[in-house]
Amino acid sequence: MRVLIIAAAALSFKAAAVDLPKLVQQGLRSAGVPPSAVGVVVQEAGGNRTALALNANAVMNPASVMKLVTTYAALELLGPAYRWKTEAYLDGENLVLRGYGDPKLNYESFWMLLRNLRGRGLRELRGDVVLDRSFFDAGAQYAPFDSDIYRPYNVAPDALLVNFKALRFVFVPESGGTVRIYAEPAMGLEISNTLKPSSEAACPDGNRAFRELIRAEFQPRPPRASFSGIYPISCGERELNVALHDPADYFAGIMRQLWTEVGGRWTGSVREGVASPDARLLYVHESEPLTEIVRDINKFSNNVMARQLFLTLGAELGGSPGQAQKAAQVIKQWVADKKIRAPELELENGSGLSRIERISPAHLAQLLQAAWGSAVMPEFVSSLPVVAADGTMRKRLRGERVAGQAHIKTGLLSDARSIAGYVLDRSGRRWVVVMLVNHPRAPEADAAIDALLEWVYDGARGLAPSTAGPRGASPRGP
Repeated sequence: MRVLIIAAAALSFKAAAVDLPKLVQQGLRSAGVPPSAVGVVVQEAGGNRTALALNANAVMNPASVMKLVTTYAALELLGPAYRWKTEAYLDGENLVLRGYGDPKLNYESFWMLLRNLRGRGLRELRGDVVLDRSFFDAGAQYAPFDSDIYRPYNVAPDALLVNFKALRFVFVPESGGTVRIYAEPAMGLEISNTLKPSSEAACPDGNRAFRELIRAEFQPRPPRASFSGIYPISCGERELNVALHDPADYFAGIMRQLWTEVGGRWTGSVREGVASPDARLLYVHESEPLTEIVRDINKFSNNVMARQLFLTLGAELGGSPGQAQKAAQVIKQWVADKKIRAPELELENGSGLSRIERISPAHLAQLLQAAWGSAVMPEFVSSLPVVAADGTMRKRLRGERVAGQAHIKTGLLSDARSIAGYVLDRSGRRWVVVMLVNHPRAPEADAAIDALLEWVYDGARGLAPSTAGPRGASPRGP
């Protein structure tokens, strides 16, 4: 049998691949994933009982489950009531906007910011709009995660990030056998629409498959979008978000559109800079509290917001400007202060959208145990998707016994699949559950993961409770 240990908790236990629940084993076999590519920890929340562990010390890519580390750290270090500010200064004839990394300065929030400026008597802007992004390291380079440069998750962090720099295309089937398309914000975008509505084609789940079906093509200069494929009527109204514009062009476009909508006039341009010492503070916009931001990050696995939060930790606790290295050091120190020795912990951007981020299942489980006993436990747990109810788990395990009984964060990359969170079993006991899969066929391991959640809901039956054993370590994971 393979001997494993959770080092910082001074717990040891014995488990082997053959001890995995039968349905989990079957799911892995069907996916073509060997047990050596899987790390599992199931522990009673708030207790020392480990019901199941496999490759618990393996160093693995957690995919988006890494967001749990970032968001839990932020809740404790910044506080659930933390809010981001965006300051507006009048500097001569220029309007200076200074950002502090608000992850959710979306279309509606930015409109409200501009509306408040109008309410303070500002109508005509004769000068430039000056963007102060100095709270984050403007020199940091963020290469796209993959070749799909127009996907919103590839938007780089920005201390003055407005509306995720994204366009929202809305598709509306109409009675005349056509599909109407409009974009928000419009920003002078040319749209070519030759979509063919179909009552026979099935509506695809994922955005990638949807984009392929409607044959979406984009070009940034001049901004143009074309849609020439099939649109399944079964999709009803549907949206597609695309990051098409250059950041400066995007800000100028959305600023002109919204400033005109609130009754303002502006003839200047957009440029980078800072406010002079004589600039007058005109208005301070505040974000939603961190509790709400964390909920959006974890429920919907928002990578851009997670990266914004990550750099905010670096700036607030490591000193401005926020940098990834500072943020990683802040989080590693926070982990160490909890007496958790996790030398394998590797943080690149805190979102899990990374090929290099690493943690072991054992240490991830320890952090979940620490969160269970933390003052921010209610905010943290409620931010996780509820199985079969909302977020990234809304379509999983519908109609099954575990539906509604677990808060689970998911993660998915081309070679990684993961879950982590809490399951309330049918006897009323709460369990910490972690399962990481690193393998080229990991995306096919959902059946095995779902089987584990159902097994835990049934009370982790069929395996003997863990017993103390000698210290040891598992082979390193993939």
